[in-house]
Amino acid sequence: MVVAVDRGRFTVELDAEHGAREVFAVKARELGRKGLTIGDAVALVGDQAGGPDALARIIRRHPRRTVLRRTADDTDPVERVVVANADQLAIVVSLADPEPQPRLIDRALVAAYDGGLAPLLVLTKRDLADPAPLLASYRPLGVTSVAVRRDGDLDELRGHLAHQVTALLGTSGVGKSTLVNALVPDAARSTGRVNVVTGRGRHTSTSAVALRLPQGGWVVDTPGIRSFGLAHVDVARFMHAFPDLEAGASGCPRGCTHDVDHCALDAYVAAGSAPPERLQSLRRLLSSRSADVGDDEGDGWD
Repeated sequence: MVVAVDRGRFTVELDAEHGAREVFAVKARELGRKGLTIGDAVALVGDQAGGPDALARIIRRHPRRTVLRRTADDTDPVERVVVANADQLAIVVSLADPEPQPRLIDRALVAAYDGGLAPLLVLTKRDLADPAPLLASYRPLGVTSVAVRRDGDLDELRGHLAHQVTALLGTSGVGKSTLVNALVPDAARSTGRVNVVTGRGRHTSTSAVALRLPQGGWVVDTPGIRSFGLAHVDVARFMHAFPDLEAGASGCPRGCTHDVDHCALDAYVAAGSAPPERLQSLRRLLSSRSADVGDDEGDGWD
């Protein structure tokens, strides 16, 4: 498993069968232009001793189970793979200082559903605000959530992360690096403060890295994503995350985006075949694909 990437060199964790240890590697010519990212399962040849001067070669990338992707913006056709083979996406959201940013949460949910990852809402600083109002808007989606307080018990969160590969996303200042340091005591991820004037945090993590959890599983700390475009998301793929609405969508006109007049889902819901809250949630998430991300709601994933 690729656990770190640094200027064309890769840190790879060997599986237990080969004696769990980290080795350094480079891409072999056989891979061509095929990209590699955190979480990729790969095959190695060469020096796998794991010493400081050992250097193996990555000759094959195994098929990816899931892919968390983004584009630079909503008009950019070039996809950027953030994490491969993650089981879930933990969207870290501060309940206060800074305030929650629902539009960015929605965008992350769209990316999770599209990439095959189960979403997990991790609400921090619950000692400063009640999580109930925010959770109410996501209840129709059935998103799993956990709320934590500063210096509080993380056992519930650890239970959600155990034996899973979890990618972490969060805007600056929400406490993501603080969480990582608490979950993985030797992680030593940098932490920062929120600017009292702008309400934004300072980017602290400078490179993506996969960290092994003491209770089993991995967390992938993803830094510095300045935008989260969704140009790659196809409406047909996204509908698979709403199986209770998918049958109703079969009556839609060709090319229906499900947020326009004459969408068959309106009649489907009116007939009682699905809760109206589910259709409202679907349309809110779909609309987030075309929402601007550069305004005062924030554009800096860290």
